[in-house]
Amino acid sequence: MPPQRLRLNDGHMIPQIGLGIWQVPEATTADTVAAALRIGYRLIDGAAIYGNEAGLGEGVRASGVPRDEIFVTTKVWNSEQGHDATLRAVEASLKRLDMDSVELCLIHWPVPERNLYVDTWRALIRLKEEGRVRSIGVSNFMGDHLERIIGETGTVPVVNQIELNPRLQQAELRDLHDRLGVVTQSWTPLGQGRSFDAAPVREAAERTGKSPAQVILRWHVQLGASVIPRSTRVEGLAENLDVLDFTLTAEEMAAMAALNENQRCGPDPLTFA
Repeated sequence: MPPQRLRLNDGHMIPQIGLGIWQVPEATTADTVAAALRIGYRLIDGAAIYGNEAGLGEGVRASGVPRDEIFVTTKVWNSEQGHDATLRAVEASLKRLDMDSVELCLIHWPVPERNLYVDTWRALIRLKEEGRVRSIGVSNFMGDHLERIIGETGTVPVVNQIELNPRLQQAELRDLHDRLGVVTQSWTPLGQGRSFDAAPVREAAERTGKSPAQVILRWHVQLGASVIPRSTRVEGLAENLDVLDFTLTAEEMAAMAALNENQRCGPDPLTFA
């Protein structure tokens, strides 16, 4: 079953389930991306800092899937923030990808101590106007960061990609996204497996005949988020995509909500530089 799509606030569509390629080795990225696209993925989430953009581009071309059916994301790294530096960074990413444009470019982290994310955002607005990127968004932004870039530029990000899993549910930030018209996109969606043995996950898996990972990914889908799990095995890629033929009940969703502990796997966006 092909991934569902979510409408972005600029009118474009994003697949709800994609492949994240953080920590996928450059030597195997092309094969992983091509395999994912052949079995039905249409969203590939990359970034300059991942060191595998060339492999991402190679995998897209090797897959046999028409380029206009594929949604490619890249991101501007912390050290490349600032208006002119961002313009150069995105051009370098496009060169490594061997693409004329990408569907989405994000500011990877706000890095508030450098205070450059507004200038970086203005550069992404320019790149969108020039057609180098189709849509623009952010990653790891907190509410204050979002409200500042919107207030100073009038341009609302289409996506905020945040760490989101059963132990870190970020309900207040997701509510803000809903009010602003920003799609929530989940990274580390499985929370490094910390909830696989939790009773609500285990019981839903037993009822549906699905794996704990599939139950958690289905939870993301029912929250309305776009979700980008990683796998380098064809079997794992297929399993992660196979979450559209069942539904969690309202009681199961409520039980999942009770798992929140505000525990991060990754860095704190307020301090990470």
